[in-house]
Amino acid sequence: MEASPALSRIGLAGLAVMGQNLALNIAEKGFPISVYNRTTSKVDETVDRAHNEGNLPLFGQYSPRDFVLSIQRPRSVIILVKAGAPVDQTIAALSDHMEPGDAIIDGGNEWYENTERRIREVSDRGILYLGMGVSGGEEGARNGPSLMPGGSHQAYLNVQDILHKVAAQVEDGPCVTYIGDGGSGNFVKMVHNGIEYGDMQLISEAYDVLKNIGGLSNSELSEIFAEWNRGELESFLIEITADIFKVKDEHGDGELVDKILDKTGMKGTGKWTVQQAAELSVAAPTIAASLDCRYLSGLKEERESADKALREAGLKEEVGSVKIGVDKKRLIDDVRQALYASKICSYAQGMNLLRAKSIEKGWNLNFGELARIWKGGCIIRAVFLDRIKKAYQRNPNLASLVVDPEFAKEMVQRQAAWRRVVGLAIAAGISTPGMCASLSYFDTYRRSRLPANLVQAQRDLFGAHTYERIDRPGAFHTEWTKLARKSDAGVGIFN
Repeated sequence: MEASPALSRIGLAGLAVMGQNLALNIAEKGFPISVYNRTTSKVDETVDRAHNEGNLPLFGQYSPRDFVLSIQRPRSVIILVKAGAPVDQTIAALSDHMEPGDAIIDGGNEWYENTERRIREVSDRGILYLGMGVSGGEEGARNGPSLMPGGSHQAYLNVQDILHKVAAQVEDGPCVTYIGDGGSGNFVKMVHNGIEYGDMQLISEAYDVLKNIGGLSNSELSEIFAEWNRGELESFLIEITADIFKVKDEHGDGELVDKILDKTGMKGTGKWTVQQAAELSVAAPTIAASLDCRYLSGLKEERESADKALREAGLKEEVGSVKIGVDKKRLIDDVRQALYASKICSYAQGMNLLRAKSIEKGWNLNFGELARIWKGGCIIRAVFLDRIKKAYQRNPNLASLVVDPEFAKEMVQRQAAWRRVVGLAIAAGISTPGMCASLSYFDTYRRSRLPANLVQAQRDLFGAHTYERIDRPGAFHTEWTKLARKSDAGVGIFN
């Protein structure tokens, strides 16, 4: 479409794959949209796609001024460019032509403090600002993502009708909700990605155990994951995993999955999640273990050298010998239960991190709503998010998913299988850091007394950090070494 007969309802700047797909999604839902990109060929490409995908009401603009002026007031402009400096440059180029009451919506994976800085900077000119997490990848952007907008509530209200139509739709509504003030939308998206890291790691461990202890073929694995996807584990990641095992290698024999280099990439949101957990003193061991695994996967040459050096030192592979005594059917069922229980712990850690930040920043996050908008469109979409939503509806102040009566029952029912899988993996020398981290988290969280009393005694001995007692109030300090020497002077048990 060449000339726009009237003003567009919304604008979108930044036409890489995500931007193009989101723009086409908006146009397809009947909202006329103007698009802009610094590289003009991207504008042409998007206009062509709009024409080919059904003469959609999408209009290309070739300068920041023309782009902004082609949108009806109060203007809403989505930007989808690389996080960091490119966002600031795009805001500078566009805001020159914007007026008080107009709004900028950043749809990138931005660090939440950058969003809070930009909210302050543009507010001097009366411009509203939203930092909006967008999950679902390019397919989600085109057909219905999960959207997490935070910042100006007025900016949200201005585009609420568009976002409701564009987002993924589930039985209890569109997968979008106003998250809260400031950078809350970005923060929620960041933690979503951290949970995603944990999920992917746990699934890869389930695969490793089934393949190397159970001796399962790729076609068997595909069937198992497809079957799991019809039960309690039903989710996007389990579904795509079943598909991955089916794909044949075009350049040789067997399946493609076996030819892929075992080095995992990352964009940084997982690292931010773990850093925030540490800063807020929230335990997130499953997410941290998944991050560590990505770091270790990057040391491919070192791992190959370690494998060789330890074999030469006499290390024997235990996998084969353990395999003999394994009941395949039981192993498959045990791994399913271990995966489910581990996932609950991973989501619990993510939710606890969100709660801690919500309290610190006064965001007043609604955890039931977050679980609801993750039910569709996003990468961690899963049937059991509905159960998480209900857990928070039963008790909005739930300390942890682990203690929700429904989930607690399930954890207890699955713990024996979970321990068998972890024990088997340890005996076989197969690392399951995510499952182990989840199990340790569960076992630590459920114990009313931990050996931390000894750690406190040590801290008091070497640093006079004091300790509390279980039987009387106050802070205490003891001359441990002096008293220990004194008792040495008495009769020792080895005298």
